[in-house]
Amino acid sequence: MNRRFYRLAIVLGLITAVGPFAIDTYLPALPSIGGALHATPAAVQMSLTAFFITLGVCQLVYGPLADMVGRKPPIYAGLAIFTLGSIGCAFAPTINVLIGFRVLQALGACAGMVIPRAIVRDLHTGHEATRLMSLLMLVMSVSPILAPLTGSFIIVAFGWRGVFWALTIAAAVAFILALTQLRETREVHHRAGSTWAGAFSAYGKLLLDPMFMGLTLTGAFGISSFFVYLANASFVIVNHYGLTPTLFSLCFALNAAAFFGVSQLTGRLTRRYGLPRVIRLAACGFAASMSVVAALFIAGVDSLPLMMVFLFIGYGFLGLVLPTTGVLALEHHGAIAGTASALLGALQFVVGAAVMAISGIFANGMPEPMIIGIAVCAVTALVIALLTVRHEGTTAHSVAGHR
Repeated sequence: MNRRFYRLAIVLGLITAVGPFAIDTYLPALPSIGGALHATPAAVQMSLTAFFITLGVCQLVYGPLADMVGRKPPIYAGLAIFTLGSIGCAFAPTINVLIGFRVLQALGACAGMVIPRAIVRDLHTGHEATRLMSLLMLVMSVSPILAPLTGSFIIVAFGWRGVFWALTIAAAVAFILALTQLRETREVHHRAGSTWAGAFSAYGKLLLDPMFMGLTLTGAFGISSFFVYLANASFVIVNHYGLTPTLFSLCFALNAAAFFGVSQLTGRLTRRYGLPRVIRLAACGFAASMSVVAALFIAGVDSLPLMMVFLFIGYGFLGLVLPTTGVLALEHHGAIAGTASALLGALQFVVGAAVMAISGIFANGMPEPMIIGIAVCAVTALVIALLTVRHEGTTAHSVAGHR
């Protein structure tokens, strides 16, 4: 049982990591791409923005599709599309062609963002689902911890186009694992009632479900805090504090390690204290740590070590918030797990992209706008969590068919 459990976590984690890996390995290549393709920084940035937008919106298609045809065929299709997009990026002669193939990449990566969550819900609920989700996130940790460094090494050795060949290989490995190691978890008799009309009706009901929306938005603003860091950290750490890109990658990896390391405690904590209590306490810790460091910088403190310590603590608490809110949001929607997972992922990426765009208005290369933006996201997540998960009995609400 344990061997199958861990093997499933590894396979689902690697499939899910394909999309994030395409973001994180790509970041160190942005200056090289601009120079090679004679593109402005804004045009190069658009290749990243287009990827984010597509990754968010197109999840809404894969969820219902996975409910209708099963979990495995959309995974195969998504990884194949991602592979074609990666090859196209490797050969792109202009920035516009690159942007187009980045969109195709994201269209394929959506499958890995949606369907593994649905598979977790197919197989488990409660703390067992939380345990599997946290293990899945541990496997995913290879992306933000190693991907920026990996991208830097690939660029030095093979140039920026080598990044996309590495992504092609990663997608091929994920495809082989899905083909040989995953079993279908959406049985044929469960697919019979799934239709596009039913999916869009379910989307409407989920949008009106305060429990689902509250938990989704709690996670969305948690993720948004990391998007704010993602968009601003290189300017702050490299330009303001004078660290090398390699040291920046290590700082980036440190926060990711805190997030994914602490996430491994979720199964044990939720078994002992229950999902609602863990969500409330983790959201409180997340907001408190980020608010303290924001207050210190507003007061005039300007210290990279201090900032990194508080970010490490805060993102550790976030490692408890995200898997628990995701599991609880899907807990009572087993009949439409793919659709619910898709809406959850899409809303979180849309909110994250919007917050990242707003933070860009205030960005000036200094740490204060970034840290304040992160703190605002953390406090917003706390307020929504406290309004949504008020007591242990709040898990009973549902608007869609129960499993």
